[in-house]
Amino acid sequence: MDSSAGKEVDGVQAPGEDVLLSVRELATHFTADEGVIRAVDGVSFDVKPGTIVGLVGETGCGKSVVARSILRIVEKPGSIVGGDILLRRGDDWLNLAELPPYGPDLRKVRGGEIGLVFQDPMASFSPVHTIGSQLVEAVRLHERLDRRAADRRVAELLDLVGVPNPERVMSAYAWQISGGQRQRVMIAMALAGRPKLLIADEPTTALDVITQGKVLNLIRDLQERTGLAILLITHDLGVVAQMAEEVIVMYLGRVVEKGPVDQIFHAPQHPYTRSLLNLIPSTEAVARQSLKAIRGTVPHPLNRPDGCGFHPRCDVAIEGRCDKDAPALQIVGNDHTIECHLGEAERAKPCEDAGRRLHVVPVGDGGTAADRATVPAGDRLRPLLQVDGLNKSFPVRGGVFSRVRGKLRAVDDVAFELYEGETLALVGESGSGKTTTSRCIMRSHDADSGRILFRSEGEEMIDLARLGGKQLRPYRSQLQMIFQDPYSSLNPRMTVFDIINEPLLVNGHTDREENAERVKELMDLVGLRHEYLRRFPHAFSGGQRQRIGIARALALNPRLIVADEPVSALDVSVQAQILNLLLRLQEQLGLTYLFVSHNLGVVGHISDRIAVMYAGQIVELGSRDEVLTAPKHPYTAALLAAVPKPDPRLRQRPALPPGAVADLADPPSGCYFHPRCAFAVDRCKVEAPELETIAAGRSARCHRGAELDLTDAARLTEPVRVARS
Repeated sequence: MDSSAGKEVDGVQAPGEDVLLSVRELATHFTADEGVIRAVDGVSFDVKPGTIVGLVGETGCGKSVVARSILRIVEKPGSIVGGDILLRRGDDWLNLAELPPYGPDLRKVRGGEIGLVFQDPMASFSPVHTIGSQLVEAVRLHERLDRRAADRRVAELLDLVGVPNPERVMSAYAWQISGGQRQRVMIAMALAGRPKLLIADEPTTALDVITQGKVLNLIRDLQERTGLAILLITHDLGVVAQMAEEVIVMYLGRVVEKGPVDQIFHAPQHPYTRSLLNLIPSTEAVARQSLKAIRGTVPHPLNRPDGCGFHPRCDVAIEGRCDKDAPALQIVGNDHTIECHLGEAERAKPCEDAGRRLHVVPVGDGGTAADRATVPAGDRLRPLLQVDGLNKSFPVRGGVFSRVRGKLRAVDDVAFELYEGETLALVGESGSGKTTTSRCIMRSHDADSGRILFRSEGEEMIDLARLGGKQLRPYRSQLQMIFQDPYSSLNPRMTVFDIINEPLLVNGHTDREENAERVKELMDLVGLRHEYLRRFPHAFSGGQRQRIGIARALALNPRLIVADEPVSALDVSVQAQILNLLLRLQEQLGLTYLFVSHNLGVVGHISDRIAVMYAGQIVELGSRDEVLTAPKHPYTAALLAAVPKPDPRLRQRPALPPGAVADLADPPSGCYFHPRCAFAVDRCKVEAPELETIAAGRSARCHRGAELDLTDAARLTEPVRVARS
């Protein structure tokens, strides 16, 4: 029997024995000149020992504020104004909400009993102190150890999180190690005080699919080996399906649905949860189809709607009820609750096939370019862009005088064609050369060798690699770029009108009235209101800023758009809106896209053909359906196996390739992928493979590409513990 049963903590009834952390009616508000922002508005949930709880919702729903409130690290002018945060200590309980924010009890909790993994590890480390010195400091804050013992403990932590060569990493600085290693080190720092609960705030958002898989495997292993409880905050529902046992769905500071992971994914009850599940792009869905995006965006907490916060975006809201009265809590199943006015019959109407998480509606005629990708090359339309033998290296410097010691070959003999009106996706891990290739095509980098042939409006194929200065300028307007970060790519001192108008002015369009009409036309194209023209970028959401960037890219009527990770910085709902917009603009304007991404779900949704890059080389090229369903290169199969399946009943642990992308300054002999390949033979270690044609429009850089059967990429997985119901 639980010895704490019936106890009170600061006048609050203590939870039962199966609870480690109990958050009750938590309210965290921010006081601004415009009013009070209710970022967290009465949130309640429990975390049990040894379980993984997923906390999901769009950006602006209050997920990170909940995490910071638990540790009492909410920055001014924010403060906890109500509720309780009960943490188990043996048979006793500690109410974190009542502790002095700078007192010794709370300092013991931070890092000691509750660890926190931040979203951006680079911003969390000091750039002027070594990794080892920062980890030693974290260890000695929680344990009385001398320097040698602390060094040994740090080495143990780095080994625990799977960091190779811990001694080397301890002497390195954060900027000298990869993103995946930084995230592992961040997890090691969070474990320095031997916590019982780990809060992971978007731990894999900025990582490529294989690095993400390794970090998720690490978190799962730590949870199973140490009995850690984990609160996993993310907007990636595929990650939640593969990791969590319980799911909490937040919207506008409230918990709108909460329950076991299987019920949330296969029997969702709240319209918002169902809408989020509809947004998941999948490699198994029909190509070039519009996702059923949620209209609008999360409102600012100062403009909180009356009644149910979700009702302005809800397709089944009841007028006179949802827009007037706040919904009460409903119990809809075993440990499954929602906050919604709708009854069981009303909830069943909008989503009778609730277990089917992807709803699609056609865009245009379903994609003529997709059909074109599967027919012989001679029958296709003309190539708009032809890249042949493209190479780009960067000098590697070292020593006291920073002398050149070698070269890093970032792009290695890359060749492909991009046809008019199609979308070619360039995919691969971070460091595979995707962005460098795209920047060489845009002439942001000068290639060392190779041709970049672009079909001019006069039908002549022009080699952009040989042009410079004034010769290149007429073609720059026909090739435009959409950047990854929609905020840093916009000048914060310019209004929306000036940002979109700038390309027109730079290219000699000086008529004010014509420019003003063109800017308004572009705003209409990307779905922005004309009254936003005099606003500055900081006044917009991430999705709106990306729309501004797209409008700017379209200003000069380009024929080719290079989109470099255009949705990786956006949450799932805004991502769906931008993908739908890109598809619509392509159909409407006849655009051609080179789409750079590491997200195979997004690539499967938008692309006609896929080029897979590894260590600066294209290792596989083919139509979207061929590459995603019948890969011919082991690296492509590994990428597919690493994609989190948005279904807890398909939970699996991907058997990911060991190590990292080959060092391009000192690549291995033979096939660059052979040190990580499960199918490598002796020939792979000594003989470099060529990119060979396997069938019409299909090629692979693999000695065994013709003989290997990699169709079932999911078989490259290992069983994983099934989530508890």
